Amino acid sequence: MVFRKPPDGGWGWVIVLVSFFTQFLCYGSPLAVGVLYLEWLDAFGEGKGKTAWVGSLANGIGLLASPVCSICVSSFGARPVAIFSGFMVAGGLMMSSFAPNIYFLYVSYGIVVGLGCGLLYTATVTITCQYFDKRRGLALGLISTGSSVGLFIYAALQRELIELYGLDGCLLIVGALSLNILACGSLMRPLESSGSPPSEKNCVDKVPDQYFVYHEKGKTVEENISILEKGYVDEKCVNNIPDCKQDSILNKNVLSSINVNEKDTYKKKVVEQTNFCKQLAKRKWQLYLTYWKETVVLFKNKVFSALFVAILLFDIGGFPPSLLMEDVARSANINEDDYYMPLISIIGIMTTVGKLILGILADFKWVNTLYLYVTTLLMTGVALFAIPFAKSYLTLAMLSGILGFLTGNWSIFPYVTTKTVGIEKLTHAYGILMFFAGLGNSLGPPIVGWFYDWTQEYDTAFYFSGFCVLLGGFLLLLAALPCWNACTNQGSKLPPNTYSYKVASS
Repeated sequence: MVFRKPPDGGWGWVIVLVSFFTQFLCYGSPLAVGVLYLEWLDAFGEGKGKTAWVGSLANGIGLLASPVCSICVSSFGARPVAIFSGFMVAGGLMMSSFAPNIYFLYVSYGIVVGLGCGLLYTATVTITCQYFDKRRGLALGLISTGSSVGLFIYAALQRELIELYGLDGCLLIVGALSLNILACGSLMRPLESSGSPPSEKNCVDKVPDQYFVYHEKGKTVEENISILEKGYVDEKCVNNIPDCKQDSILNKNVLSSINVNEKDTYKKKVVEQTNFCKQLAKRKWQLYLTYWKETVVLFKNKVFSALFVAILLFDIGGFPPSLLMEDVARSANINEDDYYMPLISIIGIMTTVGKLILGILADFKWVNTLYLYVTTLLMTGVALFAIPFAKSYLTLAMLSGILGFLTGNWSIFPYVTTKTVGIEKLTHAYGILMFFAGLGNSLGPPIVGWFYDWTQEYDTAFYFSGFCVLLGGFLLLLAALPCWNACTNQGSKLPPNTYSYKVASS
């Protein structure tokens, strides 16, 4: 498949629109799961730590499975994956309405819905990047607000549906709404080349480099063996592997042992395919070794190591408020008549504002994105410490707005990662960081819930959450200080392909 140059418009804006609604429909219920969390507590009578696993799995499993999601989108394309994932999200939500116990919800809502959301997120981001180049930042920013708007609307919608139709009816209706993802996915037309197909000569030249299966018709065994040998030797020489000459001689000796005049065609084919499999296995092994070597090099970068710890601790401590804030208000005996708006809705709308404002600030040259990110972490830790002192709806609403705004730092996280490891390593590094972010999302709410089950109050739980976020922020700040970098770089040279974070903006 040959892709033409991204049009930066045209049908691309349709892609942005359907991607926005896709994230709105798939992430609305999982992000606003705090409303359902209260109902599940009353329905199943389980502990808060055990019940919190449902929402944490729904939000974390997609990030944990991000490598698998990327492989699926790369193999099948964004449109088929989006349509299939739409069935997963809708089916998982509808199955959850028939859940007999909390363990059924772990699978139906936590794993099925969560994995569907992860696949849809990867599909929307991939198809948007294919259609946009110069305006890619704007396009990705627009579709990312879909999840935040979904959190804002679904928090009030699910509460109203529960009052009218009960918990089971709410999940059935929300699942039916998610079927609209199928319509959105059908509009994700792949960006294909409309020009003439490449010439036969060019196709033949590309066969050795891409390891396409050889054509048995029209080529003799000798020609197939020659192509196979040339492809493997060229691949190793391009990657500067020192023993490419030795392998070339070895392959020639092995292949020359085949008697081309032998009439047993089946035996020739078996020998040829066996040699092809061996060479393919060697190539894959070299790719795996290269991947792990690059991973080790990344962790030798002190700022990246601190960033990995910071994102893990931030998600352990900073994610639970979006899930548990409604239960915090109920535990504080706040009268429901005082509610002007669900606290989760406030978090959702302020997250949208935070993404936009922090993203705009990151584009200014005089703003250091790493220090801006560290500032959001430290302020989040302070806000978490203040939650135990909030005893009224107004104070909880203010803290929810502050936490929602600071959670918008997800919009500048790719900037920070790029500055830390360089654009060449961004995909590799971002995949690692997102895996640990998903781990933090999965562990945070159950840990806070266990603290409540142990102490019967949320104060200790949010002190722990605030400590985690502050610790991650201080570690990242320490790793980025100019004096620290100067001391650590005097005696040792930075590993190749890594970048020290320049604290002073150019």
